[in-house]
Amino acid sequence: MLLSQTLCLCLALALSHAAPTLHDVMMADHDHDHHKDQAHPKANPDRCDGIEFDAITPDEKGHTFFFKGDHLWNGFTGPAQVSSAFFKELDHLGHVDAAFRMHNNEKPKDHDHIYLFLDDKVFSYYNHSLEEGYPKDIQLDFPGVPSHLDAAVECPKGECNSDSVLFFKGEEVYNYDIATQSVKERQWAHLPNCTSAFRWLEQYYCFHGHNFTRFHPVSGEVNRVYPKDARHYFMRCPNFGHGGEEKVPKCSEVTLDAITSDDSGKTYAFTGPIYMRLDTHRDGKHTFPIARTWKEVVNGVDAVFSYSDKIYIIKGDQVYIYKSAAPSTLIEGYPKSLKEELGIEGPVNAAFVCADHHIVHIIQGQKMQDIDLSATPRAVVREAPLPISGIEAGMCGPDGVKVYVGSEYYHYETPRLLAFSKMLPEPKKITPDMMGCVE
Repeated sequence: MLLSQTLCLCLALALSHAAPTLHDVMMADHDHDHHKDQAHPKANPDRCDGIEFDAITPDEKGHTFFFKGDHLWNGFTGPAQVSSAFFKELDHLGHVDAAFRMHNNEKPKDHDHIYLFLDDKVFSYYNHSLEEGYPKDIQLDFPGVPSHLDAAVECPKGECNSDSVLFFKGEEVYNYDIATQSVKERQWAHLPNCTSAFRWLEQYYCFHGHNFTRFHPVSGEVNRVYPKDARHYFMRCPNFGHGGEEKVPKCSEVTLDAITSDDSGKTYAFTGPIYMRLDTHRDGKHTFPIARTWKEVVNGVDAVFSYSDKIYIIKGDQVYIYKSAAPSTLIEGYPKSLKEELGIEGPVNAAFVCADHHIVHIIQGQKMQDIDLSATPRAVVREAPLPISGIEAGMCGPDGVKVYVGSEYYHYETPRLLAFSKMLPEPKKITPDMMGCVE
């Protein structure tokens, strides 16, 4: 069975970009003094009608808010609600121009705060409470950033050169360095005029009309084919989306083919032709086609493990090795046979490597074979029978080893205990917190 397909946002790494649909309430001459529509709608807006968002931001708990006029949507599903029900100071203000969640670990008092922009003012919220001293003039908090913004999005160090915020106004983009308070202004004329922007799973999206375009946060570069309709990806709408009407599976129905965590802490669970990121709880748990990230691998995997900034994917009697860093790139010369790469014959049921170790533990049926990845040629250095049959996936983490059998898993403190324990631990159930399933 598949993992949670709440959204199946088949975008992030494989999405693509193109031309804009201009804001339907922007002034016809597109001058720099335009305002977004401040009219209060007579009925709650329906995002499935193809509307244009005024702003998008997650909060400190990872709940994503989509703003339109004096309404918002809390999350990727559900009806519109009045904005003031969540941010009471927005009552009667009519709209939000831009919004973002601050990323600034060096200043804990600001980190994870939501900043909402309206005309020439900025509001700072934490836990949905307005911080003392707000609203302020935008220039007091963000000197050099103009008023009447179109969009804003945070850009952490590593994705940008430093912890930054990207502000959008027309064709102008203002890169604001949080630490130095310096602003670099540039034009990304090839990018549509963004009426909202969103960072999701380390990717950046410019929303325009009911479409979106993915862009690089430093260069503004747009790759592949855009725009794409947001209703296929960022919300559940009838007759739209990749599984938008599919039900979230029960936890008792969830089974894994493989699970691994790379050196950067990204954790991937695989089942059938899809995978899920498990480390992104603040962005929600969503499923993606495996081939979107590892394009040479189709129709599922047998086992996956991570070692030395690389991800090893075993499928049949082949081993695919990818660089862990995005975008995932297949190492030249691969795939290779299991025999050539690891010195064993297939099939493989599960595989895992513990941090700072060079041994990959390969599970085949009810035996575990240890292979030293630092040796050349690679060969089995140890073999042990296992007390558990039917293992389908396994991973070693800071809390020990977990091996998965159906919708349950067994926990051991070390691989050695997995191999030599005479007492079988009590099986544990896969939970909603782990996989986004339902009880």
